[in-house]
Amino acid sequence: MQNRQASMAFIFATVLIDMISIGLIIPVLPAIAGSFSSSQADHAVAYLWVAGAFGLANFIGSPILGALSDQYGRRPVLLLGFSGLALSFFVTAAATALWMLVAIRLVSGAMQANISVANAYVADITAPAERAKRFGQLGAAFGIGFILGPATGGMLGAIDLRLPFVVAGCLALVNLAYGYFVLPESLPQDKRRAFDWRTANPVSSLKKLGELKDVGVLVVVIGLSALAQFILHASWVLFTTFKFGWGPKENGLSLFAVGFMSVLVQGFLLPRLLKRFATPRLVVLSLVSSSLTYLGWALVPQGWMLIVLIVFNVFGYAASAAIQSIVSNSVDATRQGATMGAVAGLNSLMAVLGPLIGPGLLTLVAHLPQGDWRIGAPFLLCAALQALALVFALSYQRRHPSQAALQVNSHA
Repeated sequence: MQNRQASMAFIFATVLIDMISIGLIIPVLPAIAGSFSSSQADHAVAYLWVAGAFGLANFIGSPILGALSDQYGRRPVLLLGFSGLALSFFVTAAATALWMLVAIRLVSGAMQANISVANAYVADITAPAERAKRFGQLGAAFGIGFILGPATGGMLGAIDLRLPFVVAGCLALVNLAYGYFVLPESLPQDKRRAFDWRTANPVSSLKKLGELKDVGVLVVVIGLSALAQFILHASWVLFTTFKFGWGPKENGLSLFAVGFMSVLVQGFLLPRLLKRFATPRLVVLSLVSSSLTYLGWALVPQGWMLIVLIVFNVFGYAASAAIQSIVSNSVDATRQGATMGAVAGLNSLMAVLGPLIGPGLLTLVAHLPQGDWRIGAPFLLCAALQALALVFALSYQRRHPSQAALQVNSHA
């Protein structure tokens, strides 16, 4: 039990450090990419190359690394990911040309599957009935990192544009040292399985993910929700600038609100929600809340209303942990790494598409006057995607009424 607690604490710290590191570079990565361009149009194209390179490489690499963790254990793959992050941050800090940024993002994306392997690690050490709560704890680490990272990165970037990357690289090295000297392996030898290239490629892994027992329909939910989320990430700053004239201060406060609510719900409220609602039902409630929130963001006439919607979208922050627990519980211990790697690969594919769709829609409405409801086009699309995901989630719930009853009894 002591080792299990230590392992969970380490994974929490791993995800927290990862998210702080990633958060550190959010305010400055577009500026770094823009430093190698001569116009606003070139700036946008440069950032799309940099952002898309990581997502594409991660889409290909995540299921491979996940399958490798099923054979060799979680620990060595996590150490490889920490090394990739450190290399990426330090090379970015020293980059003198755009091609260097794109190249190192490709390399680091291919080497880094920390989140998916961390999810597999949690599944290794957690009973199925407790996985939703544990995945929620990892979600809280995301939220804390999203609170601390961007604010710190903005302050460091004001001193020197490349300083956040140096600090993020140092944090990744701290993670590497901690992992090397402290982290115990979570996957015992008798639960490992041989690596197979035929099933580890991203296309095959996504196909296998869709064939998992009766939860293939939830793969569609994951994909649609992830696409909406990445459209949101890619569009938020441009949207608030075009519609409400927001600047860095207002956007920083809004991101702080998102991080705070994520920590509150996934770190503290999720266990209580799981006692009150069966996991499939919680997924449905989460998607209803998210659909209405996206619609509200698109249509509200005043900027302060965005913050109100962020605060009231309580159920929306529980969706990811609830879905992941259902998918994780559908496979045996020998396939957790491959399964979580495939989920990460699906998310990475959406991370490639989101920055193309969201800003692309905003270019069509950028000429409209401030306050025009049509500037919310990306979020109207997000609301539609979440509503479609809701249809699939309701289909899953109707097919598994007995599972809902069992889960309510197990949490009682």
